[in-house]
Amino acid sequence: MATELHETIFMAKQERHKNLFLNYKNLNIFPVELLKDEGLHFLERLYMKRNSLTTLPDNLAQKLPNLIELYLHSNNIVIIPEAIGNLARLQSLDLSSNALQMLCPEIGRLRSLRLLRLSNNQLKCLPPEIGDLEDLETLDLAVNQLVSLPDRLHRCLSLQNLTVDHNLLSHVPRQLCWLHRLNQLSMAANRLTFLPLDLGRSRELQFVFVDNNVDLKGLPSYLYNKVIGCSGCGVEGGTGEVLSEALVGLPAEVKVIGSQADTVVPLEELAMRTMHGVYHQRPAGLHLLPPFILPKSLLDLLQFPLGHCHRCSQAMFTIIYPKVFPLRDTVLAGVHRRTTVSFVAYCCSSRCLRTFDLQG
Repeated sequence: MATELHETIFMAKQERHKNLFLNYKNLNIFPVELLKDEGLHFLERLYMKRNSLTTLPDNLAQKLPNLIELYLHSNNIVIIPEAIGNLARLQSLDLSSNALQMLCPEIGRLRSLRLLRLSNNQLKCLPPEIGDLEDLETLDLAVNQLVSLPDRLHRCLSLQNLTVDHNLLSHVPRQLCWLHRLNQLSMAANRLTFLPLDLGRSRELQFVFVDNNVDLKGLPSYLYNKVIGCSGCGVEGGTGEVLSEALVGLPAEVKVIGSQADTVVPLEELAMRTMHGVYHQRPAGLHLLPPFILPKSLLDLLQFPLGHCHRCSQAMFTIIYPKVFPLRDTVLAGVHRRTTVSFVAYCCSSRCLRTFDLQG
């Protein structure tokens, strides 16, 4: 095996191969032949699937400076050296099915990276620097132990596909709604209890899969006419049923707010709407609401309301009341073996309650 490996690498050097396949070679350490002398400066793609590597050499970028793709699926890699950040041209990095427990901050220096696969590891958190990957298009984090996602993930402005299935997430950062190129978001089998109510406002987001989040009892109104996967949500024990209309029916307080005797919008909602108007009508560069006046959580809410009424477009800050329509199959749902949910949401303003007859 050692002789065969040596001959393969020697041939690659002699013929200046751009692709090198070292899959299934029973490698315990990174081959020193790849790092000798001037290295393989012409190599662009290195495939090392199904070996027993535990780490990568510190001088990898120095010896293989033109790597575009590094495929390390199914090894025993526990740690990635900080020098990984020196692979300036790297566009695809696959570290799926390894033993990673942490990711070094230097991963954020891979500014050319478009695809990052980290599924089936032991990651409990991600470095904030992952948000520096502005060209990243696909991020796969399935089957880890993540309890949260970095707020700075919204800086990955090119992100189109985000997969976080089978983790320990209880919530999703509201900033994910700022990813205007995101097309598919998959968060099945987590511990989600709610979703950001502006999720789906972007037209680009077409597929949202949240199956088997048993504590998730409602969906944002902006997900109407999207392909939704929600089997096993809102049902204890995960029986496979979809979200029940009974779980998101109009609460009794809506009828009180909309009655003829009392048509007042809650004070908290009124105050937030007023401040929202002032905040967004201020001249550019003029800060009428400096950070020390309000807590950061409220300032963030002013910039990014919880939702908007599907009928009157009024910004909402406290609660919305969705009305679910029957499930229906679509062509895309058939392709993805999913079901779509069509529904609208109305705010608690007396105008909507009267106009759309929500009292009944």
